[in-house]
Amino acid sequence: MSIDTAPLRVLLVDDHAVVRTGFRMILEAAGIEVVGEAANGADAAAAASALRPDVVCMDVQMPGVDGIEGTRRIVADDTLDTAVVIVTTFDRDDYLFQALQAGASGFLLKNADPDDLVTAVRVAAAGDALLAPEVTRRVIARFAPNTAPAAMSANAAPANPAGLGRAPSGAPAPSAAPAVIPDLTEREREVLALVGQALSNAEIAQRLYIGEATVKTHVSNVLQKLGARDRVAAVVYAHRHGLV
Repeated sequence: MSIDTAPLRVLLVDDHAVVRTGFRMILEAAGIEVVGEAANGADAAAAASALRPDVVCMDVQMPGVDGIEGTRRIVADDTLDTAVVIVTTFDRDDYLFQALQAGASGFLLKNADPDDLVTAVRVAAAGDALLAPEVTRRVIARFAPNTAPAAMSANAAPANPAGLGRAPSGAPAPSAAPAVIPDLTEREREVLALVGQALSNAEIAQRLYIGEATVKTHVSNVLQKLGARDRVAAVVYAHRHGLV
């Protein structure tokens, strides 16, 4: 994904041209380049391969190949370094968990503020991810039903959602958490607690007065020590072990 000063490059995928036009206006006004459009998942995968965007904004319900399968094809392409953000009208758990399972880096509703779309694209391009706040709460409730999640920030999501398993209910199952917290350093515990509050790497860096690259290193170390396959599992772990 982009690491220089060039504009972020986005592919818009929606079967309604008016929606694509609206998204294009929002993103281009924010200095983000829209490099192409598609109307279904199959065309999205082909366009992503040809155009190599940083981020794909993907609808779910489309004729032919839907957005879930389109996401799966894009994420499975090892030649691409492209993040997918689902942007849909339908606030449904099956879409949410199928999208995460397919490898989406974010999940937004179309009634979100325009600034939220811009933020989602930028966060995904930076290698982090974003879920709508109400969606984040449902993910935690599904994974850790016996905990009461704290107030959530919008900037949180699995670092590697494609690695999630699936529970019989259709929700991806988190990595199993050990009964005792492993040998984390004091700073790693602080980072894990903030991950558990669904803060993004940038927000954690600001909270702890350290660099974002340092936060990424700490998060990586925490995931490795916990045996967690993704950020969602770390969030659930923090809640189950009383760090939040």
